Amino acid sequence: MEPDSTVDIVIIGAGLSGINAAYRLQKELPHRSSTILESRSRIGGTWDFWKYPGARTDSSMVMFGFEWYPWRGETRMAEAHAIRQYIEDAAVSEGIDRKIQFGHRVTSMSWSSEEQRWTLEVGASTANGSVTKKVIKAWFVMGASGYYSYEEALPAEIPGIENFAGEVVHPQFWDENIDYNNKRVVVIGSGATAITLIPALAKTAAKVIMLQRSPTYVFSLARKLPVYFWSKFLPASWTDWLNWWMGMFTELFFTTTFKHFPKFARNFVREDMRKRLPKGFDVDRHFDPRYNVLDQRLCYCPSGDFFKAFHKPNTEVVTDIIRAVTETGIQLKSGQTIEADMIITATGLYLQLLNGISVFVNGVQVDQTLGQRYVWQGAMVEGIPNAGLLIGYVATSWTPGADVRARQLIKVIKRMERTGATSMTPVADEKQRKGFPKTSCMPLSSTYVVAGRERIPMSAFVGPWRFGMNWASDIWNLMFGSITAGARYTYPRKDKTA
Repeated sequence: MEPDSTVDIVIIGAGLSGINAAYRLQKELPHRSSTILESRSRIGGTWDFWKYPGARTDSSMVMFGFEWYPWRGETRMAEAHAIRQYIEDAAVSEGIDRKIQFGHRVTSMSWSSEEQRWTLEVGASTANGSVTKKVIKAWFVMGASGYYSYEEALPAEIPGIENFAGEVVHPQFWDENIDYNNKRVVVIGSGATAITLIPALAKTAAKVIMLQRSPTYVFSLARKLPVYFWSKFLPASWTDWLNWWMGMFTELFFTTTFKHFPKFARNFVREDMRKRLPKGFDVDRHFDPRYNVLDQRLCYCPSGDFFKAFHKPNTEVVTDIIRAVTETGIQLKSGQTIEADMIITATGLYLQLLNGISVFVNGVQVDQTLGQRYVWQGAMVEGIPNAGLLIGYVATSWTPGADVRARQLIKVIKRMERTGATSMTPVADEKQRKGFPKTSCMPLSSTYVVAGRERIPMSAFVGPWRFGMNWASDIWNLMFGSITAGARYTYPRKDKTA
């Protein structure tokens, strides 16, 4: 099959991870041709996709943004539209926007050891709405489309939901036609999406109830970013650098402390929640999680807006198990009945790497066996050559993790260039592999993560077979870790393991 185009490196996805990878490539490998294939019509990825009320990041924009294009807004946790615009501005500032092919959805990618190339089959949208098929040949592929499906949400078993006469909405599929004003709304779930939704809905809904099966931890951060003393007398570039390092130090300090001192973390966060909730609020019932603080992602809210919602007479939380949904509401196991006009199922994401792209290596489909493979240096997957996954951190700010993976891939490419290798495939020693733990590279206990573990690679936490979730250790490994251990480099006319 004759390709429509040939390129050295393809990046799939024009969100935060994809734009950042493109920047790293053109700075460190300017001689390599590259393109970004984006299925949507605009830059932004997640932040162009989510439309539900109040959609925002739940980590500081200083860390969530790009190190090379500092966030200079006052808001700590920006809303979706502001993040999307920021990503676009960053891409334009470096000319990255000119490398993006919008409306290009990769449906499959096939590696040929004979060609030492990937063949990508792409559906390209045209101006009249039709889709044409294109074939693109690439030497290296970087997957930057996130870790969840845009088309499918996590299936939630809610008995009798089909009986409900009102509107049932999943936040993932929210659009501008949804009207919750003056309605009785039940939000099922207690994760980051629910924490964001509650204060936004409470402004105009007649009644808002957060119905949770089990509590979660929520921590308040100031809405505005701090202004440090050095900003008054240092150049902006120095200030940006210091702000980034202060943000990284703060994040590392708190996450490390919380992880190593779980009892302290639990008491610290619980006491903060207690102070922010109304006097007499049953904190022990509604905000006393069974797990440690960082066993699941810690939810943040700006200036306590989530807690302030419960000071209003129209907002409450109910911790119970659904017995059945009726035509007019929800019956709970306790016997309580909640009347509702709208049910919002904030029940989680459907984990899916590469957004459903079929991946073949020499004719064998491998995307369906990702959960049986180990991740290599956090960036590549066992048995898959010349391809990487740019997955950020899920327990802390996403972007530093995605960035260190991109830099790890570039390190591999540079070694291939130095040695004349045409490909690199992560390969584990079979004897050693038998002793590896079968642990997901996302070791959170959140329901949606547990449900999707068979679709996520494993981490062995030994040698190169690890998926780091701590920037300090990951950057050390990037600088001094081996890129030959567990790696099979292929050279023209002969193979050898470096």
